[in-house]
Amino acid sequence: MRVAHIITRLIVGGAQENTAASVLRMATRHNTDSLLLSGPTTGPEGSLEPAFDDEPERLIIVPDLIRAVRPLSDWRALRELTRRLRELKPDIVHTHSGKAGVLGRMAAHRAGVKVVIHTIHGPSFGPFQGAAANLVFRAAERRAGRLTTHFVTVANAMRDQYLAAGIGRPGQYTRIFSGFDLQPFLRAENDPELRKKLGLAPDDFVIGKIARLFELKGHDDLLDATPDIVRQDPRVKLLFLGDGAWRERLESKAARLGLRDKVVFAGLVPPAGVPRHVGVMDALAHLSRREGLPRALPQAMAAGKPVVAYDCDGAGEACRDGETGRLLPIGDLDGLKTALLELSGSPEQCAAFGEAGRAFVRERFSVDRMVDELHELYLNLLRP
Repeated sequence: MRVAHIITRLIVGGAQENTAASVLRMATRHNTDSLLLSGPTTGPEGSLEPAFDDEPERLIIVPDLIRAVRPLSDWRALRELTRRLRELKPDIVHTHSGKAGVLGRMAAHRAGVKVVIHTIHGPSFGPFQGAAANLVFRAAERRAGRLTTHFVTVANAMRDQYLAAGIGRPGQYTRIFSGFDLQPFLRAENDPELRKKLGLAPDDFVIGKIARLFELKGHDDLLDATPDIVRQDPRVKLLFLGDGAWRERLESKAARLGLRDKVVFAGLVPPAGVPRHVGVMDALAHLSRREGLPRALPQAMAAGKPVVAYDCDGAGEACRDGETGRLLPIGDLDGLKTALLELSGSPEQCAAFGEAGRAFVRERFSVDRMVDELHELYLNLLRP
């Protein structure tokens, strides 16, 4: 079985880590001839291209496949993808992300590929953007949807949103949680040396946030809530993992709010270093306004950390209110303050949420389970 995956770029992020694992782990676990066509990776978010250093033949860079909408580059990318797929003759094309999802499915159709799968890692349309953009993206997804054999979603919320937009039929959707290597998170510990290096005191209550420093990720809400939180519990500090175009802006905002000594910007942390940093967190806040099912939630839960999240897209399928953490309406700053102060003041509540979260993730989010479910889907779709 030959499977050609297509993604827009390989920055450090949940969708990209999912895709890389689907290519590399599938090849070793199920002896599948898997490869990835990706656009070039640029920007401050980091790159996952080194994950392919030991098997460079599994990664093909398509220079004109870029995130921005540029008609000439898009036409060249479509032509190149079509040419590559005709040469490779894959049994399945599996696309990921917005731009690659549309162009990749069009190229697969032109190349005569019989089975075309698209994973919806997060919505291409929704309340996070304006009406004109939503109109364009819905139209593009509907067109690409007509060329799609099956959809994989990382959360049922994605299925519901796409069906409501008239994309596909219920029987065309399968939810497969975005798995990852659980063991480093299950073993994560509160490392005193790392705390010291980050400027965190042993008795600080550390609220972590793992996300690109960019719009829609919720850093502003957490910063806005923090002055009231630290007035009631001075031990509270924030630990931001990630980098991005908004770093300078967010650092300036923290300073304006009088939080210069309360917020640690750890910068871009390679995936292998994330578990160690999660280990020094006491809780995780995930306040994104656009996400499929944020990988940061099950990662923190695997490490036994309580989580607080906005009820956005698939977050509620991991952050179960009152069981693994607190799930809040989007933009509820008063609820955010209350939830985080509840956790900072109750080690017993933190432990209870953490234990429940760890059990939930251990059962559902292993990378091997994800790959096995994906392989089974491939076989079912290839059957006559």
